[in-house]
Amino acid sequence: GTPNQHMQQLVLNYEIPINKIPLFSFVKANYSYTGDYSWQRSSNALSQIEIGGVDYNLGNTVQNARSNTLNATFNMDMLYKYLGLTKNNAKVISKPKASAPKPGEKVVNNTAKPVAQNNEFVDGLMGVLTSVKNIQLNYTENSGTVLPGYTPSVGFFGSSKPTLGFIFGSQDDVRFEAAKNGWLTNYQDFNQNFSQVSNKMFKATANVDLFPDLKIDLNADRSYSENYSEQYDVTNGEYNSRSPYTYGLFSISTVLIKTSFSTSNEVSSVAFDEFRSNRLIVANRLASQRGIDVTNPANLDEEGYPLGYGKNNQAVLLPAFLAAYSGSSASGVSLGIFRSFPIPNWAVKYNGLMRYDLFKRNFKRFSLQHNYRASYTINQYRSNFDYDNDKNGVDASGNYLNKTIMSNINLVEQFSPLIRMDFELKSSLKILTEIKKDRALSMSFDNNLLTEVKGIEYVVGLGYRFKDVIFSSRLADNPSGIIKGDINMKADFSYRNNQTIVRYLDYDNNQLAGGQNIWSLKLTADYSFSKNLTAIFYYDHSFSKAVISTSFPLTNIRSGFTLRYNFGN
Repeated sequence: GTPNQHMQQLVLNYEIPINKIPLFSFVKANYSYTGDYSWQRSSNALSQIEIGGVDYNLGNTVQNARSNTLNATFNMDMLYKYLGLTKNNAKVISKPKASAPKPGEKVVNNTAKPVAQNNEFVDGLMGVLTSVKNIQLNYTENSGTVLPGYTPSVGFFGSSKPTLGFIFGSQDDVRFEAAKNGWLTNYQDFNQNFSQVSNKMFKATANVDLFPDLKIDLNADRSYSENYSEQYDVTNGEYNSRSPYTYGLFSISTVLIKTSFSTSNEVSSVAFDEFRSNRLIVANRLASQRGIDVTNPANLDEEGYPLGYGKNNQAVLLPAFLAAYSGSSASGVSLGIFRSFPIPNWAVKYNGLMRYDLFKRNFKRFSLQHNYRASYTINQYRSNFDYDNDKNGVDASGNYLNKTIMSNINLVEQFSPLIRMDFELKSSLKILTEIKKDRALSMSFDNNLLTEVKGIEYVVGLGYRFKDVIFSSRLADNPSGIIKGDINMKADFSYRNNQTIVRYLDYDNNQLAGGQNIWSLKLTADYSFSKNLTAIFYYDHSFSKAVISTSFPLTNIRSGFTLRYNFGN
């Protein structure tokens, strides 16, 4: 019969034998490739159109996809052992056994003695050099192509058209060759889009044991997505591109800690002031790259900025913004939109205080924790049609056109937690104290407006177990009617302050646009009447008050009992 749809897939998995080389025995790497191809027949109603007595074949749709994945794991302990980077053990040098002493001869003690001991400095240095224990790298690249208006059909066992590479996932351009061979519709008003998509994702993690009981996890990631689409027409076997358009997303891990604790309120902001002053430095760098003499007053506008690179040019604002809030120099910051190398974030946990007698006497456990995460994200970038038409053109403000346009970019930072202490006393009293801090910066290039949302939260948690609490009840699962169990009680109190501040780049008018103070208390208590039946009491109380007068205070109270029965053993 007539085929309606055809799909095929090629999957290749390969374990890279790099670990067969002794020097690289610590590396384990795997590669996988997936190639997809599909042919979709058009509907009978839309397969052809007649205009002026000429029948036009609107064609079918072919598409393919390709996925490349590379995973690599590095066991660093194996590398250190191979290189001999291990701590030295104490060496013992023995003197040869002496013969029996002669009468009247003095006896000399020839017992073996250690003449060389561990060097603590060398061992400490070696511990630092070998602190990285495991590294894992993951890279994935997904891409695909959709080509509508494709006229050939497909055989029962598939096809090798438009190219053999295309049906196995290759992303080589097949548009022009397909048009030359007459495989694309020649209907001039064909309006389905040719499109391509590409996603590249990289992630790296590392485990670091710098000191005993100190664990550090490092994480870095980068994500890049690009979508391309266009309409087309075919005339005399020639493919003509119409209205090409590119858009996508971008995100990368970064570090903003240099400005995390600088002054930032509705009155002033150190980083925002730095942002303003950075603009002239970046503008002069861009102008110099273009060959403009920034020392010549004829090449400057009335505010001292180079012509074509005014203070509101996107190419000027982006590097100036990133330099200010990352705490780096505007004279050395990258001028591009996309960053190539992600900066690692971290998670730190320390349990070493339990090694000291003071903590051993008073605590069952004691741990400290700190996490940091920050990212630079472009929600959507898109191609500039005006730039494609005239690469040296200027906009209505006299600024040079940018190849890529962005509406806004975001910098997000989280200390979750900034510091956390979790410990349990010998009396079984559990205490948790935690401070969290976060901020989100959204810079709009449409109206030169910076929105800063920041928050800080304090949490105190208490927990205690009342052991062997006795009740007399028919619910008991024993003949005596006595229930004996533990009451577990938990109480968590938190306070969080949120603020939303709007900053105008062109004039001094910072505004506190929103936010609230939130107090919360959560109590829970549970008791097991039997191994299957548990009663839980809960009480949640929260109160919020807006930082501006446009909202009313709000109180929520939620309380009750829960009975939970588990069927079975």
